[in-house]
Formats: sequence, structure tokens, C-alpha cells
Amino acid sequence: MAAKKKTAVEEEPSRAAGACVLAVLVGIVVAVSFAVSDAAGVLFVWGAGLAVLWWRVRRMSDKSATPPPERGHPSCRKCAGQSPLSVTPSETQKGMLIYSFDLPKRPGHTHLHIVEEVNGA
Repeated sequence: MAAKKKTAVEEEPSRAAGACVLAVLVGIVVAVSFAVSDAAGVLFVWGAGLAVLWWRVRRMSDKSATPPPERGHPSCRKCAGQSPLSVTPSETQKGMLIYSFDLPKRPGHTHLHIVEEVNGA
């Protein structure tokens, strides 16, 4: 007969269980604050709401951030349709590239774009 092997099953507590415990604890704290005084309960709820709002705003992803750089070279209305004159890695900021374009309407002037290096195809 083959020996039975015991498999160690590690169960992680679910997030829902943690949320339920947290909700019960918050409910108890709110009930105690209202038991002490109605004004204290109202102030506690307002303060907790403002604290949660502040925390959430600080953790919110920045949706107004500029989109990631395009593949290829950057372009704007000054250098549209041109090939870059040179592409140089930045010495001061790792992973940044400096694109320089020759301006046809302004001889002797160079237009620059500084963008993050795109890794991958």
C-alpha cells in the first residue's frame, strides 16, 4: 500500500472577511461616539469621512497625466513630418532620451523633445 501524503493547504483569509471585521469595528466606534454625545458622534462621522476622502484622493491614480510616449520619435507642430537630427540619452536622468530636430524655417536653431525611453516593441 502506498503511504498517504499530507498536502499542506495554506488558506489565506479572504478580503471580504477582513472587510466585515473592519466594518463591525467601525460600527462599534461610531456607536460609542454617539452614546457619549450626539455632537461627538456627528463630529466623529464628519471627521472620519473627511479623513477617508483625503486618503482616497492622495491614493487616486493621476488620470490627468500625459499619456506614455509614442513608439518612434515624438512630434509636435514645429517638427511634424521631420526625422530627428539626433537622439541622445540624457546624462542626468536615466531612461530619458533627447530628440533634436532641425527647424527648416529657422536656420541654426534646434527644437528639442525630452521623453522617457520606450522599452519593448
